[in-house]
Amino acid sequence: MHTLVADHPLIAHKLTALRDVRTETPTFRSLAEELVTLLAYEATRGMRVEQVSVQTPVAMAGGVKLARPAPLVVPVLRAGIGMLDGMVRLLPRADVGFVGLARDEETLVASTYADRLPADLTDREAFVLDPMLATGGTLETVITMLVSRGAAAVTAICLLAAPEGVARLEAAFPDDVPAPVQVVTAALDDSLNDRGYIVPGLGDAGDRLFGVI
Repeated sequence: MHTLVADHPLIAHKLTALRDVRTETPTFRSLAEELVTLLAYEATRGMRVEQVSVQTPVAMAGGVKLARPAPLVVPVLRAGIGMLDGMVRLLPRADVGFVGLARDEETLVASTYADRLPADLTDREAFVLDPMLATGGTLETVITMLVSRGAAAVTAICLLAAPEGVARLEAAFPDDVPAPVQVVTAALDDSLNDRGYIVPGLGDAGDRLFGVI
């Protein structure tokens, strides 16, 4: 597995505003969408393309188009929904699937309650949207589902990551797995606290995106 911490002034600027406890929900939501789009540029850098030729008003020109089949974007419910618009802004022709996982706050173990993914993902590239890579349990479950269904490559896009979560995914998806796995994040933070929250982090991403319910 490969981890990419995107190093860009705009990414750092938007992440700083997201961390700020004074940032209200509407602003937080807009910033998250913008940050995801910036991260998506890095996450899609290795996408497969096909060589094509097009007629310009002056002459023929060589170029590329995205290879088929269409990529699959998978937001993890519920917080991943807040990242979807920022991703499909860059990949408007992508298909969208959903996975819902709920984490037990005592054991920190996630269980699946929703699975709206194609049964066959042969040769398809998949992009998982989950704001926080904390313990890594949620992403390990989702990536395993995608790889087992034949995904050609899986990239997880996270606003923040913790070393514990990265280490767990590295152990679960070594370089010899059938499909390459990558994590793209805006920052690798210090650690997890005893509640499984990233420190310094930005709090509960779902609550800050949608409000406390």
